[in-house]
Amino acid sequence: MPNKSVPTLYEWLKGMPVLDALIKRFYERVLQDDLLHPLFSEMPPEHPHHVAQFLAEVLGGPKQYSEQHGGHANMLSHHFGKKITEAQRQRWVGLLLECADEMKLPDDPEFRSALVAYLEWGSRLAVINSNLEPGAKADSSVPMPAWNWGVPGGPYIPD
Repeated sequence: MPNKSVPTLYEWLKGMPVLDALIKRFYERVLQDDLLHPLFSEMPPEHPHHVAQFLAEVLGGPKQYSEQHGGHANMLSHHFGKKITEAQRQRWVGLLLECADEMKLPDDPEFRSALVAYLEWGSRLAVINSNLEPGAKADSSVPMPAWNWGVPGGPYIPD
């Protein structure tokens, strides 16, 4: 029987230190990747931490990204004009999942299913928004995505 206290995905992966380490490692690899490097070659040094904050919020953690950086509309606007290709999108998702394995994020099917679902959804949204012109206005009423377990009741946690 599942435990009545179901953790968020953020809690399940053990919080901000894990996300910061994951995203830092991911962007180190991005900058070494011939396909992705052009998209990120000019990213500011704080970019990985901001992405970690965004993912933390999406996965049920603190709302620091919205409070400090403007929420989902701000994230959408960062993709305007980037012209992200499908090959780049696929590589981005694949590389992040490789880093999740390397960093020993939880590999249970329920967590990975939810993580992959968000990465697929979010990366496809990024491609769509990347075709908007720089300076376009993101709809500030669009709520921050809130991702959760992809199965009823969350993970199976033995008593």
